[in-house]
Amino acid sequence: MLHDLFPPGIQHALDLAGIFVFATAGALLAVRKNFDIFGIAVLALVTALGGGLFRDLVIGAVPPAAFGELSFFVTPLIAAGLVFFLHPEVQRINRAINVFDAAGLGLFCVTGTTKAYEYGLGLTASASLGLATAVGGGVLRDVLVNEVPSLLRDREMYAVPAVVGASMVALFIAFDTLNGLTTAAAIITTFVLRLLAIRYHWRAPLAWNRRSAVAEEP
Repeated sequence: MLHDLFPPGIQHALDLAGIFVFATAGALLAVRKNFDIFGIAVLALVTALGGGLFRDLVIGAVPPAAFGELSFFVTPLIAAGLVFFLHPEVQRINRAINVFDAAGLGLFCVTGTTKAYEYGLGLTASASLGLATAVGGGVLRDVLVNEVPSLLRDREMYAVPAVVGASMVALFIAFDTLNGLTTAAAIITTFVLRLLAIRYHWRAPLAWNRRSAVAEEP
């Protein structure tokens, strides 16, 4: 299905771009946590590949793409090396990193959903794995640095745009309208929602009347 939507070369380039951006975000967090070079590399790898690895293990696509394609493994290490030596400069373009991260989120939730469906999962399960592909690496990253995963405290709506994008793909599949145009629409919708959430500080709703009883934890 994916090969019908995008030429293999373009699909591979988009995957590598998403992996590189997610790896950069993970490596920057490692620098902020004062990790050494090994910790920076591990956090870059986990952030970039964790979601796709989880998806492939669940659907039985073994060996996972992260291990079957050398470039998928090398790209996060390149990102980690660049952050290790150039992290002050990388941090200065944090706004640009957020833009690419939003693009990676849109791409991964779509490709994760379509790949899960290709392996015989139902539409709901496929959309769930699309979400896991997009945010799974970030969850593992947060657990490793002893922070509450952003998936559970969805500040600036990180997971919600991925849910929307994955759900759109599932609906397009259900109505047999998944093609290059509708796939692009799902990616762009996720991308735009994420950027708007960053710009206007949107977040998912808290528990009803929660503020009247308990102060929010920092």
